[in-house]
Amino acid sequence: MELHDSWELFCALERLKLLENSPPLWWPAYGTFEVVVGALLTQNTQWSRVQISLDHLRNNGLLSPDALAHCDVEVLMELIRPSGLFKAKASNLIRLSHNMIEDFGDFETFSLSVDRDWLLSQKGIGPETADSILCYACERPAMVVDSYTARLLNAFGYEFESYDDMSEWCEAGVRNSFDEVQLPAAFARFHGMIVEYVKSNCKGKAVNVERISSTI
Repeated sequence: MELHDSWELFCALERLKLLENSPPLWWPAYGTFEVVVGALLTQNTQWSRVQISLDHLRNNGLLSPDALAHCDVEVLMELIRPSGLFKAKASNLIRLSHNMIEDFGDFETFSLSVDRDWLLSQKGIGPETADSILCYACERPAMVVDSYTARLLNAFGYEFESYDDMSEWCEAGVRNSFDEVQLPAAFARFHGMIVEYVKSNCKGKAVNVERISSTI
């Protein structure tokens, strides 16, 4: 069937109540520095592995910018080993934490002041990670898109040339339906609903959109 815009998709996903068993805004620890760490650790790995690493960091008092900035890289590598690519991720986390403190002073100021360009200038942060940090850590109106988003939209016949093109399509239909206060939560839920739907309704890389179609 034809999908007219992202608002139609958003409403159809909402009717399916996909986030009933998730945190209200989907990403655990929404609005905290822990999300920044999780966004880097989740690159190229499963979230279940990231949770193990986050537990290790929490148990060792390392879920703050200051603690990570001064952590020995070898120690950090071992703590986040379950997330894979632990050498690069450890170096990137230490560097990012140091730069956060140097440029913003603390996470609270960072969350209010950082922009996408600053994030993209940091080693190990691409568009998806940058938008994840803006959306889920900084509570900004940033739409995260990923491989789940691409697979779902492909099932409806949409293809995009770039990450930003796909993000803009998802934002466009939703932006005018919420005010500035509501929009960050709307984008957070939209991304979360897409991920949860695709996880539950795919066979191989093909996404079955019958459940969505039945609610439109």
